[in-house]
Amino acid sequence: MEITPATVAQEQEWIAQRADRIVPLINSVRSNLGSLFGTEVDEVTRQQYRRAVDEVFADGDLAVNVAALVVLLRDLDVDGDYPGFVVDELLGRELAGMIAGQQPLRLLGEATFHFADVHVHGGETEEAGRDDLDAALTAGFQTRLPGWEWTARQSPFDPDQ
Repeated sequence: MEITPATVAQEQEWIAQRADRIVPLINSVRSNLGSLFGTEVDEVTRQQYRRAVDEVFADGDLAVNVAALVVLLRDLDVDGDYPGFVVDELLGRELAGMIAGQQPLRLLGEATFHFADVHVHGGETEEAGRDDLDAALTAGFQTRLPGWEWTARQSPFDPDQ
């Protein structure tokens, strides 16, 4: 695999074009998590998602790594799937964390990947890594985007408070 600036640009466009698939998954995950935690979580729009994709790819170092993980997951297939379970989970979790941002969002993105992965299923003919890719995009962007009450308020641990 060779990742070039053109590859990164292609992957950015591919991810942005997944809005029709990923945004409903984000909103479903947010609704399910909101119910579990007893809170309301704002839905995400396709426009917010696309802007967040642009933000991720505005950082060249982050963009090249995100693009590489997307290419790997999209093409990853293992006969019978189960033997590849560990590698697609590892790559998916890492991608979700990268997209989510710096700590503590990174950890939340990684944890949310496992939650999303349980709810995202690919078709019988899809590569084994494809559903993990969708779960990673869902978890990473849902964590990165605003809409959770706790992210909209000032931290009670802020020294300037």
